[in-house]
Amino acid sequence: MIGLFFGSTNGNTAAVAGLIQRELKEQTGIEVELFDIADYYLEEMLEFSHLIVGIPTWDIGQLQRDWETSIEELDELDLQNKQAAVFGLGDQVGYPDTFGDAVFFVADKLESQGAALVGAWSTEGYSFSGSWALREGHFIGLMIDEDNQSDLTPERVRLWVRQLVDEFGLALSESSKS
Repeated sequence: MIGLFFGSTNGNTAAVAGLIQRELKEQTGIEVELFDIADYYLEEMLEFSHLIVGIPTWDIGQLQRDWETSIEELDELDLQNKQAAVFGLGDQVGYPDTFGDAVFFVADKLESQGAALVGAWSTEGYSFSGSWALREGHFIGLMIDEDNQSDLTPERVRLWVRQLVDEFGLALSESSKS
């Protein structure tokens, strides 16, 4: 079972969460439950073996407000034996020094509670000067820039979901194997 938890102020992260949900359904036939963290407690994560977590970065690397008020809930969760993938939204042109920084804070909490992080993403095709969301030359999860590269979002989501299918150990549906 897959739970997708996100915070979204302007609706962009919610829209990307919906794209990921549809793409996973199309590629695997698996239903993904969406949780806007403004409306749910993070303890809902305990019901899932696979987690996808979305967070936009605000201003100079700040947490989105729903994450800011709920991130400490993660300190109470035992996420051992769970796999987690993170995705983030940011503005690499307006904030090139802190692109996607908020993703790091959430990913760090997930790992500190025992979740195994999957879904590292290439920095190819991005133009930024700094990000805390980097590890070993890759983003720790999918990065989306709806402000400057919205035309690339559908393909990035499709490819990342294909990667997650493999890393989560899920089976592709017959229609997506071709």
